[in-house]
Amino acid sequence: MRNVMWKGELAGTIALDTIANKQGLYGLGPMAYLAGELMIVDGKSYKSTVLSDSTMAVEETYAVEAPFFVYANVGEMKASAIPDSIQTIKQLEAYLDEITKSAKRPFAFKLTGPIKKAKIHVLNLPEGAKVSSPAEAHRNQVSYHLTHEQAEIIGFFSTEHKAVFTHHDTFLHMHLLTADRSKMGHLDEALFGKGIKLYLPVE
Repeated sequence: MRNVMWKGELAGTIALDTIANKQGLYGLGPMAYLAGELMIVDGKSYKSTVLSDSTMAVEETYAVEAPFFVYANVGEMKASAIPDSIQTIKQLEAYLDEITKSAKRPFAFKLTGPIKKAKIHVLNLPEGAKVSSPAEAHRNQVSYHLTHEQAEIIGFFSTEHKAVFTHHDTFLHMHLLTADRSKMGHLDEALFGKGIKLYLPVE
């Protein structure tokens, strides 16, 4: 991530269709040249691109490349309800940190269920643009505000990978995909609904 944001290395370094083992595969990252967002959910790969400031295109495809990409093959996942008091990303981060102290890190996780509100963004860098800072990398990105959606969120938790695959101020990197597969993007803000389920890898 640091090389992309600060050094402007925007070209694809990984073609997603070269990931041989797609069994229980989860992953996320930006599209090459920061032209959209990528997400793999249990072996299915999605890309999202901006159409307008209120619409996007979501397509299921492995024929894409990323300048950086975090992924993992996860065997069995165990579902649990998260406490109703956990409603924001910051609260989720603290909760995950607390309940996984003895677990193997980093790890992929999943959330499914109702989202009261969420803000997601899709990168939309103009063709030929140069990047030398995170602000420039996110230039022209489009934010979308969701309310009362059923969604699937794929995340990666790590205390060791700030500016590698999480931003510099968080242990989390998460993408959200709506249940109807019409919207997908990097998750910036969320208010989780009651009954949302957390899936963690079984050790």
